[in-house]
Amino acid sequence: MTHLWVRAEQRTNEERVGLTPDGARALIAEGMTVTVEESRQRAIPIDGYRDAGCTIAPEGSWPEAPDDAIIFGLKELPEDGTPLRHRHIMFGHAFKGQHSGRALLERFKAGGGTLYDLEYLVDGQGRRVAAFGYWAGYAGAAVTVKSWAAQRRGGICPAVGTYSGKDALLADLERDLEGLRAPSAIIIGALGRVGTGAADLCDALGLAPTRWDMNETSKGGPFPEILAHDMFLNCIFARPGTPVFVPASALDAPRDLTVIGDVACDPDSDYNPVPIYDEATDWAAPARRVHDAPPMDVMAIDNLPSLLPVEASQDFSALLLPSLRGLGHLDCGVWGRAHETFTDAMKGL
Repeated sequence: MTHLWVRAEQRTNEERVGLTPDGARALIAEGMTVTVEESRQRAIPIDGYRDAGCTIAPEGSWPEAPDDAIIFGLKELPEDGTPLRHRHIMFGHAFKGQHSGRALLERFKAGGGTLYDLEYLVDGQGRRVAAFGYWAGYAGAAVTVKSWAAQRRGGICPAVGTYSGKDALLADLERDLEGLRAPSAIIIGALGRVGTGAADLCDALGLAPTRWDMNETSKGGPFPEILAHDMFLNCIFARPGTPVFVPASALDAPRDLTVIGDVACDPDSDYNPVPIYDEATDWAAPARRVHDAPPMDVMAIDNLPSLLPVEASQDFSALLLPSLRGLGHLDCGVWGRAHETFTDAMKGL
């Protein structure tokens, strides 16, 4: 019998979860055993999992889980160097040459475990089966709007925290914008899930953003249209061939642009399309001023969906559930492809 063990997240401010009580109930009905750890910060209460028939375990007890349990979490494990003997499902960030990723793979090698990286769960056409992109775009656009409003009032974006839902977020943004003119915004990557989320947030505030995608950027830069907007939301992930959207030379150029929301947030990439900053921002300091006169603030938080943990969890869980139903067949399909990716990465150790 397949045993799925949902661990508590250990990253600060991480209230999301990859399986909702309804999803757990569906897996249990199909014969799976589901254990869910208690959590001091999970946005979805433990009682729902208990009512769904899950076994409840103490927070952080997954290292003592049975050998055959599949440990399921979202974000990284504590970097304590302990060998990993279980099969793990999570975002490992281990297959693109990251230093911390190599250390993680070394732990799997030492313990004999396996990583099924959520970023590499793909269908037969190579498309990811589940992602948080929509809510990254939605929350990223929201914090960018907050950054613009704070800048217009002579400051910089204050600390942010989780919201009970998008209605609470929108109400907060309306307070931020009260008495200010509506900012103009341009979204690049508007046809993807990230860009759709960003556009929906802007539409909800009546901002009517300019929507660009590959057709508008395929000719390469420069892109003076970007500089003619108050805010730019980058929703395209860096890859070879991605043009530079806002070069460093734009900081001293005539421009209306004063706030960038780099939702893709990849400052370490050689292909960063917004090479005017070199470090992600965080919840305590959501925006960083990279130029003073005229001002330019950059928002680049790397865990944006966590600001709306309930909606983000519900959406991701619904997308992933069909694949979780197939955990009894780890040698084929989505799981087989993810295992092959892991095996190839391990050859490089």
